[in-house]
Amino acid sequence: MEVIPAIDLRDGKCVRLYQGDYAQETVYSDEPERMAAQWVEQGATRLHVVDLDGARSGHPTNIAATRAIVEAVDVPVQLGGGIRTPDDARIALALGVQRVMVGTAAIEQPAVIEALCAEFGPESVVVSVDARGGMVAVRGWVETSGVEALKLAQDMAGYGVRRIMYTDVSRDGTLTEPNFEMVRTLVRESGLSVLAAGGIATVEHLVKLAGIGAEGAIVGKALYTGDIDLKRALRDVSATSP
Repeated sequence: MEVIPAIDLRDGKCVRLYQGDYAQETVYSDEPERMAAQWVEQGATRLHVVDLDGARSGHPTNIAATRAIVEAVDVPVQLGGGIRTPDDARIALALGVQRVMVGTAAIEQPAVIEALCAEFGPESVVVSVDARGGMVAVRGWVETSGVEALKLAQDMAGYGVRRIMYTDVSRDGTLTEPNFEMVRTLVRESGLSVLAAGGIATVEHLVKLAGIGAEGAIVGKALYTGDIDLKRALRDVSATSP
């Protein structure tokens, strides 16, 4: 299982939100590219970048900061936040990111997902299944749809998607624990590879996610607070992964 550090961008800075609330923000760095380089130096093999401004505005916004991150590291970068059209995806991929993460469009315009998979290949497209109370949240998590997380994942398989990222919004940034039950359900019943996020607070959480069968885990706040040491996490997960 991959342990993937998260870098959330707002106004060009590296920040973390609490439960996706833009009013509860902590700034960790004015130079996200240095934070990216730090995680790679500690062994990260992939980085997860979220354009928080883009998620709210509906189009990629933190272009300069994303480009700086891609240029600062030699590992693959995946980018989410505001990618809702093929043109948005082209902009993101032109920056050098390997994968684009698409959330809102999967609910509002699922045909876009099919078009993205056809144009860029399914390995370049990840659908973000962000859920609050089991229902998918959209538009920067400020709205909740009437679609269940598992139903969205199963539907996406029919559009050519191979990989989803599941986030329990209510646990994101809380340092409680992941929604293991839902991750397990998605791994078993969606037919897709699953990246897990939200609430990861300890190395033991990561080891358990690996045991459940998650392909990767996105770790944000716990890395920035020091609750998780990346080098130890990579070592322990590697020792337990098949």
